[in-house]
Amino acid sequence: MNTDQWLADTRTSYDTVAVSYADQLREALAGEPYLRAALALFAELVHATGGGPVADVGCGPGHVTAHLHELGVDAFGIDLSPAMIDLARRDHPSLRFEVGSMTDLQLADALLAGLVAFWSLIHVPDDAVPTVFSHFHRVLRPGGPLLLGFHVGDESRLKTQGYGGHPMNVYVHRRQPDQVTTWLSDAGFTVEAHMLLDLDESVPGAVLFAHRQP
Repeated sequence: MNTDQWLADTRTSYDTVAVSYADQLREALAGEPYLRAALALFAELVHATGGGPVADVGCGPGHVTAHLHELGVDAFGIDLSPAMIDLARRDHPSLRFEVGSMTDLQLADALLAGLVAFWSLIHVPDDAVPTVFSHFHRVLRPGGPLLLGFHVGDESRLKTQGYGGHPMNVYVHRRQPDQVTTWLSDAGFTVEAHMLLDLDESVPGAVLFAHRQP
């Protein structure tokens, strides 16, 4: 599948489920202490490196962006789905949200003090991940922290419905932390830590901390 096709399928799918997705995730962090702890540590790392703008890439309806803002981070959100961005702007009118793709981030070089991609890489095919990570490296300042969250596993499956039973047409890719670490190292990142999580009994997850090498 070419890049235009999977991006179009992902955009259409999340435009379709946007309202149901936002309703399900609006208070999700309240019940996830380990994710909140990971975000708090990330915020501390951003502050320790001098602060500055932080991108939540694949922000969806903006709940993680808003949480980072509450932690004192100058966070803004980017998402492929215009419907998700509309909801994020509605729910968090004081924050900045924009439509964009992680495969072609329209951000200046070394602009960001930090970058988060929470479960937004799961629809990116393996052959496109190096391009995504090269953009993450380009837009981060040297030493800037990167926080990733993703499904753990060794398979990909086609998701045909979700979030209220609405139709979807996206592949969900599960990956091992070692594979993600290799991609990041190749892109110029140093991986500092990862944590395995049992957020969903059927699909384990992981969060991974890295920083852009000087």
